[in-house]
Amino acid sequence: MPGIYIHIPFCKQACNYCDFHFSTSLNNKDTFLIALKQEIEMQKDYLSNSLSFGEGRGEVSTIYFGGGTPSLLSEGELMTIFETLDKHFIISPDAEITLEANPDDFLKEKMKQLKATPINRLSIGIQSFYDEDLKMMNRAHNSIEATTAVKAAQDSGFENITIDLIYGIQTLSNSNWKNNLATAFGLDVKHISSYCLTVEPKTALAHQIKTGQIKNVDDQQSAEQFEIMLEAMNKNNFIQYEISNFCKEDFYSKHNSNYWLKENYLGLGPSAHSYNGSSRQWNISNNILYIQSIEKGELNFEKEELTIDQRYNEYILTSLRTMWGTDLNYLSQTFGKDYLTHCLHEAEKYLETKKVLHQENKLILSDEGKLFADKIASDLFITQ
Repeated sequence: MPGIYIHIPFCKQACNYCDFHFSTSLNNKDTFLIALKQEIEMQKDYLSNSLSFGEGRGEVSTIYFGGGTPSLLSEGELMTIFETLDKHFIISPDAEITLEANPDDFLKEKMKQLKATPINRLSIGIQSFYDEDLKMMNRAHNSIEATTAVKAAQDSGFENITIDLIYGIQTLSNSNWKNNLATAFGLDVKHISSYCLTVEPKTALAHQIKTGQIKNVDDQQSAEQFEIMLEAMNKNNFIQYEISNFCKEDFYSKHNSNYWLKENYLGLGPSAHSYNGSSRQWNISNNILYIQSIEKGELNFEKEELTIDQRYNEYILTSLRTMWGTDLNYLSQTFGKDYLTHCLHEAEKYLETKKVLHQENKLILSDEGKLFADKIASDLFITQ
């Protein structure tokens, strides 16, 4: 079933690598929350074509609070959002409801508040257990808060916890990366999302590298740390179900899996994206303009109708990153035999080098192929 993503565009401070939409000023938080609840009502029919209905309302299987830093919201603020959602959607009884949080927000009282809400999954942005790395990325927490946050969440009764880790950090040695992974395993979390540090344009990190304040990311070291991660995850019985996502059995992220498996979703809040199978749209990335538009009863977004080539390319990009792979039967049935022929022809060189494997009529990346996932996918694309 489809899901809902809610973007909370506020942070205490800016991480130097982040290019997501956020503001470090909370001045407009109250008016934003009013606008968000109004947008929920305005967008209640967006998923109509894909939702099952009861009493005229659609049912959703996942809700994801991202940002920004959603853990800045109080229990009361979160509950008013849930109350509005309940008015316009049926939330599945076993819905996965995730909230992203920073470790420095995890005081004992905060945990009690979150536990009193429908939230049943926490995504904790740890990134590293070393202060040197955290300072380099301008994170708001320290290494002690990183570990105590997870324990506080567990003590409060949260079992479904995922943490974020970043490798390829300029200050992170291979030895410390191994220790980061060992610390994560020792905390007994069920899910780990681990990403290579990426230098996005117009970020503080990009400026720091350009001006020589920080050295650039070392691609060779990033590749080594990726391989270290794969070996460690395997030894600790974590399933790599997507290139950057690992979990214990039955702890897949339902919400993110819906993205990769091309399920429909509704995005709410400034900069949030929505997808209904045939088109994609994204809200304006400006808090003030977002609020002003909603106050006028208008939705301020851009929209793109997807061509069959674009839908094919998106399927290749997302499916190839997962353990389920690119389903050749689905490819033929959905896009036609010409697309299947193109895909297999372009995949030949990768099949020969075993970067791509052909198993059960699916194309699946080998461990070596995962290092070249974006390149392989782009070679399988239809381009004009």
